[in-house]
Amino acid sequence: MARLDGDGDGLRDAFLREPRRYTSHQVAEMAGVPVYRARRFWRALGFPNVPDDAVEFTDLDVEALRTLLGMVTSGVYDEEHVLLIARSLGRATTSLAESQAELGAEALDQAGVPLAERSRAWRRRAERVVPDLARLLVYAWQRQLAAAAGRLADQDMSAVRLSVGFADLVAFTRLSRQITGSELARLIDRFEGRSADVVTSSGGRVVKMLGDSVLFVSDKAHVAAEIALRLVETHTRGKDMPELRVGLASGPVVWRMGDVFGTTVNLASRLTALSLPGTILADPQLAEELEGDRAFLLREVNRLSVRGLGELAPFTVKRAETP
Repeated sequence: MARLDGDGDGLRDAFLREPRRYTSHQVAEMAGVPVYRARRFWRALGFPNVPDDAVEFTDLDVEALRTLLGMVTSGVYDEEHVLLIARSLGRATTSLAESQAELGAEALDQAGVPLAERSRAWRRRAERVVPDLARLLVYAWQRQLAAAAGRLADQDMSAVRLSVGFADLVAFTRLSRQITGSELARLIDRFEGRSADVVTSSGGRVVKMLGDSVLFVSDKAHVAAEIALRLVETHTRGKDMPELRVGLASGPVVWRMGDVFGTTVNLASRLTALSLPGTILADPQLAEELEGDRAFLLREVNRLSVRGLGELAPFTVKRAETP
């Protein structure tokens, strides 16, 4: 925000909605901890260290630090778990804040606000949008937490089995060199928006977006296969959209801090790289789980060498023709 105009302090105050009145040492003292320990939590949240004499903190910073420490002293979590929670919050909110700031800047550009008036416009925007965005953030987080807790309450976290899909746009790097920055941004927005709609409406979960690719998971193989087919079909219909290719795999995964890891995830990614444009490749395990499902047509292909995972004979997945 501070880079948008010459009134960085005023902008920060407008969005923080509280006066900055404390140094890091004062906040740590009020929370009852050494400053080095307070900084561990701040760094986990994604906040850099500030000079000892910098007055950068508000009453909300004191309350947040006391909350983090209270989660430890109450015994609900140990300190390492609280630091993990802080890191996940930091990653998620950093991405969220950057995207919202970019959209705000775009809105001011489209409204034709001169640079000399940006500071005042940003402060007015803060007064209008921060309360609403704060309520929406808590609402969305509570709904997502309720859904995640329901899925994981009775699950053995050491033996999670999922169907994993990895889809990416073909020749995206080459295309990105041939179009303007604004055209590239619009293409990514369309890809991410359509992909998220397809995955969630079909009963899957988006793990992450990487600009030109999407990683998704499902508890059931047939749901993952349906998502893959709908992704290919949806992006094929899109104007000026590169073709999509998808890799699918089923098996054990390590689910950690909102991300998935392990051989199954790696296999889905490798199969994507081996897929032809507009095709879906599934590993033998997922194909076996789809066996007998008349909604899909499976065809075994020649054995392929999968980097780091040896050889296997994957299957193409197509939609079965309607009689």
